[in-house]
Amino acid sequence: MQPQQQQQRQRWVRFEHGGETGFGTLGDDDTVHEHRGNMFEHPEPTGRVFLRSGVRLLTPTEPTKVIALWNNFHALGEKLKLAVPAEPLYLLKAPNSYLAHGEPIRKPLCEGKVVFEGELGIVIGRTCTAVAESEALAHVFGYTCANDVTVADILNRDASFAQWVRAKGFDTFCPMGPVVATGLDPATLVVRTILNGEERQNYPISDMRFAVQQLVSLISQDMTLHPGDVILCGTSVGVGSMKPGSLVEVEIEGIGRLGNRFG
Repeated sequence: MQPQQQQQRQRWVRFEHGGETGFGTLGDDDTVHEHRGNMFEHPEPTGRVFLRSGVRLLTPTEPTKVIALWNNFHALGEKLKLAVPAEPLYLLKAPNSYLAHGEPIRKPLCEGKVVFEGELGIVIGRTCTAVAESEALAHVFGYTCANDVTVADILNRDASFAQWVRAKGFDTFCPMGPVVATGLDPATLVVRTILNGEERQNYPISDMRFAVQQLVSLISQDMTLHPGDVILCGTSVGVGSMKPGSLVEVEIEGIGRLGNRFG
C-alpha cells in the first residue's frame, strides 16, 4: 500500500451482484469498476463494469474490529464540561452492529432514547503494531462515513458499571460507508449529519483532541490493527435522538453520503 500522502483519490466499495461479492472503485458516472485480489495491496481491474444501481453495496470493508472514540472533540468536551483526556478513550463496536449504506437500523427490543452520532471512520490498510506517530499515516488506507448509534438511556443506568458496549452494540448500530475514500487530507474534512432532511451536525475534523496519526499510533500500542479495521473518530455537538421512520444521513465531502433509515 502506498503512503497516504501519495495515494490517488479513489472511492472503493464492496458490493454484491448476482449472488457474488466483489470490490472495486466507484466512478464519477456512478459506475463500479470491479477489481480482483486485495483492496489494500495492488488490486487489479477485472475489466467488468457495473452500474451502481445494479449492485447492492456492502460495508466498505470487513473489519476484525471497529474502535469508537469518546470525548475526542474540543467543542463537545467543553459543552459537556468533560475533563481533557490524557490518552484516547475508546470502546469496541460489536461485529453484529456493522451495517451497510441503505440498510435499515433496527429498533432495539428494549425501550429508550436512540441517538445518532455522525463520525469519520479511519480505515486501516496495513497491519500495524506499536507504530510511531511519524509512520502512522502510511498505515491508513482511507476514510469512510459512520453513524455510532447508541441507546443513550442504557449508558449510565447502572451506577456501578457504565454500559458502553451494550448501549452501542445492538444489531445494526454501526452503519458505515458508502465508500472508503483514499487520497484525502483528514484535517480538511467536515462531518455533516442530516436527520429527515434537516442538518443537525456540522463540525470540522480539525477540532479533534487526538489527530488521525495520533489515534493510529496510540491505539496500535494497545492492540494490533489489521487491514480493514476502522477507528471511529468520535463525534461533536449536535447529537440527537431518532424516531422510528427517521432517515439519518452522514455526509463528508470527498467520501459521500451514508444513509440509513431507523426502525
